[in-house]
Amino acid sequence: MQLDYIFGIHAVTTALQRDAKRCRELLVQKGRQDDKVQKILHLAQKNGLKCTQVQRKQLDELAGDGVHQGVVLGCELVQAKNEQFLQALLDRTEEPAFLLVLDGVTDPHNLGACLRTADAAGVHAVIAPKDKSAPLNATVSKVACGAADAVPYVQVTNLARTLKDLQQRGIWITGTAGEAEVMVYDADLKGPMALVMGAEGKGLRRLTREHCDHLIKIPMAGEVSSLNVSVATGVCLFEAVRQRR
Repeated sequence: MQLDYIFGIHAVTTALQRDAKRCRELLVQKGRQDDKVQKILHLAQKNGLKCTQVQRKQLDELAGDGVHQGVVLGCELVQAKNEQFLQALLDRTEEPAFLLVLDGVTDPHNLGACLRTADAAGVHAVIAPKDKSAPLNATVSKVACGAADAVPYVQVTNLARTLKDLQQRGIWITGTAGEAEVMVYDADLKGPMALVMGAEGKGLRRLTREHCDHLIKIPMAGEVSSLNVSVATGVCLFEAVRQRR
């Protein structure tokens, strides 16, 4: 069984609290006995998870360039959700839907960063097409810092059809495009909405753009013409958060 290694106090704690069923082994650096590690050990014991004390070198190898803070958790890879899961989620969500749609984001680092931002903003789910999208893998989990366990990642067969279904539920589709006339700060981002972000360089696909209710853009004052998709996602999501509060 291939394991996805999650590391760091926050990411490990989140995984144990949110999805302990897929956790398989906990590795803790010898000598770590502080309160944060004790909380993790208690969660592991509560869920019947084996814990092994190891030398720091072994944790360094598993974490690569990341900062493990003395804890590494081996888990089964997170599985993407499907259309049926999304419909059930929307059926039971009592507050106005707040969704993020990624159209053609193939870099796992960008996906991980978008999931992390979506979690921080309180997004209910992140939606992407099955084709030409980054899969959930160990890189995504590491960059997401626990958000891959917290925010559902839904991969759909036909994105245009999914957007149409969302509209029929009364959810407004807001796309982002450099040529849009409305600035993100002037748009109405309150109420049920899905923010659609396109791939770097290419932007939104034609069919996706046609299914948007309106388009917005981020004002750019410098020489660069666009932002990294995860940065742009953060700007737009937190403007929506500001308005919705």
